[in-house]
Amino acid sequence: MMEDRQTKQAVVIADDWPGYELELFTYPEHYRGDLECLYIPHGIIMDRIECLARNILEDMGHDNLMVLCVLKGGYKFCADLVESIKAQSRSSDRPITTRVEFIRLKSYLNDCSTEDLHIIGPEDLSMLKGKNVLIVEAIVDTGKTMKMLLQHVERFQPKTVKVVGLLVKQIPSGAATLPDYVGFIIPNRFVVGYALDYNEYFRDLNHICVISEMGKLKYKL
Repeated sequence: MMEDRQTKQAVVIADDWPGYELELFTYPEHYRGDLECLYIPHGIIMDRIECLARNILEDMGHDNLMVLCVLKGGYKFCADLVESIKAQSRSSDRPITTRVEFIRLKSYLNDCSTEDLHIIGPEDLSMLKGKNVLIVEAIVDTGKTMKMLLQHVERFQPKTVKVVGLLVKQIPSGAATLPDYVGFIIPNRFVVGYALDYNEYFRDLNHICVISEMGKLKYKL
């Protein structure tokens, strides 16, 4: 069940919403036929990011911020979010310093058929001790990987740890606990764009769109 507080602060896209017609927007010509519909226009993404940055500053903006960006899909969201946080902090006469570290997550089943988390990134996360840590993730579905990452980060004794997710999927086995800050809650559909990819394609698409069956076949490995 989605948590009430985060749900109220997120934009919720209904399961039966068909999305915008692609012809209403511009997008790379080489993706014509590869997309089913446009879900979230770039301008709306940027507006939500400004709101998320404001909320983060209200909660965590009294001290410097250590940002952990989950690659690959999160890099564009992270860059725009950090830029908005810094801009808003300067305008409020309460400038803060942000440091960004990049990590990659890979979950897999071990010999005991339980899920393990492999983190590719800074070998030494002792820098997190006593810091305000913000984990930035582009999309959250089951939430299992994020839960394991949180447990790993908390071993280094940060002052606080918060998670911001641009997209959270509504699926039956979805995240029991939402990120602390949520941009959009979306149906369980395969979305691409704004650095979210399908086999490394569509990262150059500014909008968030639903990939078509033709697109899946075209770029299938």
